[in-house]
Amino acid sequence: MNAVSALSSLGCGPDETLANLALGRAPGMRLTEGFLTRGRAVWLGHFTKPLPPMPEGFPREESRNNRALRAAWEGCPDFARLLRSTPRDGVAVVLGTSTSGSDEADRYVSSVVRARPGEQRRPFAAECQELGDPSRFLSAWLGTEGPAYTVSTACTSSIRAVISGAKLIESGLVQAAIVGGADTLARLPVNGFSSLGALSPRLCAPFSAGRDGITIGEGAALLWLSREPSPVALLGFGESSDAHHMTAPDPAGSGACEAMHSALESAGLSGRDLSYVNLHGTGTPLNDAMEAAATFKAVGDAPLCSSTKPLTGHTLGAAGALEAVLAVLLSSRGGLIPGQFAPGRVRDPELAGIRLPLRPQRVEPGPVLTSNFAFGGSNASLLFGAADG
Repeated sequence: MNAVSALSSLGCGPDETLANLALGRAPGMRLTEGFLTRGRAVWLGHFTKPLPPMPEGFPREESRNNRALRAAWEGCPDFARLLRSTPRDGVAVVLGTSTSGSDEADRYVSSVVRARPGEQRRPFAAECQELGDPSRFLSAWLGTEGPAYTVSTACTSSIRAVISGAKLIESGLVQAAIVGGADTLARLPVNGFSSLGALSPRLCAPFSAGRDGITIGEGAALLWLSREPSPVALLGFGESSDAHHMTAPDPAGSGACEAMHSALESAGLSGRDLSYVNLHGTGTPLNDAMEAAATFKAVGDAPLCSSTKPLTGHTLGAAGALEAVLAVLLSSRGGLIPGQFAPGRVRDPELAGIRLPLRPQRVEPGPVLTSNFAFGGSNASLLFGAADG
C-alpha cells in the first residue's frame, strides 16, 4: 500500500481527514435542501472544498464523479511519482461507483422537461453516466495501458475494486493497481433510499437505540497497490455473497462473518490481534443488528469497533475505498476516534456485545479490519497492517 488519498465531509487529504476524525467534526455535513423531490431538507455529507474542473480533452466525461477522482489523484503527490516509475502497461485502474454521472443525466432530463419551445440546451454526453466511465476516464487521463474497469455492486463497489486490484497483482497481470472509487451527491440515490424508508430525517446514529436510517454523503478515494515495500500492506481480504434478499441483510450475518473470517485467515490473524475494526454501520435497524452479530462471531469483544458514517455519511459506491483509506491511516499512524453515540443517544441493548466506544478513544497502530455489505447479500472485508508482520 504505497500511497492513499481521500476526500469526504471529513476533509481533503489524509492529515485533514485524521485530524477531523479525532475531533469528531465533519465540516461538510449539513442539512441540505434541493435533493428530495418532496422538498424537505435532509442531512447530507458534502466535500469541504470545490472540485477542480475536468482536464482538457475530456468533454464527454464531464461529471462530478470524475472531477472528484481528479481531486483525489492530485491530493497525493506520491501517485505521480509512482506512476512515473512504473511501466504504463503494468498499471491497472479498478474503481467502484454506483452513481457515476447519474446526477448530470438527471439534471439534463429535468432541463428538457422544463425547457420552453425553441430554448437552446447544452448537449448531453451520455458516456458520463455509464458505470464504466470513471475507470475509463482515469486510465485515459493518466495514460495507463493495463486493465481498466469499474465494479458496481452497490455499497461494496469500491472495496471489491481494491480486492480486484490485489488479485490482478497476485496473478502477475500487472505490477501495480490504482484502486478506489467515487460517488458524489445525486438526487436519484437520495430519493431512492427515501422511498425505501431507509433515509434518516436526522443525522444517522449507527448501533443506537431508536436508529432510523442512513445519512448519505459524497466521497472519493484512491489507493496505489503494488508489491513495492511500504510500511503498511493489505494483509488479507475476504468476499462472500449470501443472496438472502434484494435489500435486507441475512439476520444471522453468516455471509458477513464468512468475509471477515476469510480476511483474518488469509492474514494469519485472529480478532485478538486487531487494533481496530471499522464497521459498515449504516444506522438502519436491520444492517446494524446483522453486523453486530456477525462481527461478534468473527472477532469477539476484544478489538475496538466503530462506524464513521455519522461523520462521512454513507458514501455508497465510494464507502469501501474511503473506509479502506481510514483503515490504512489508523493502522500505520493510529489516532483518536470519537465515541459512537451522539449526545442523547444510547447503545441498542439488543445488539451483540462488540466493543463500541462510549467516548473518544485512541486506536494504536496495528492491524485494522474494515468491511462493507451491500444489497443482494454482497459482503467484503479488508485487513491492513504492518508490511513486516
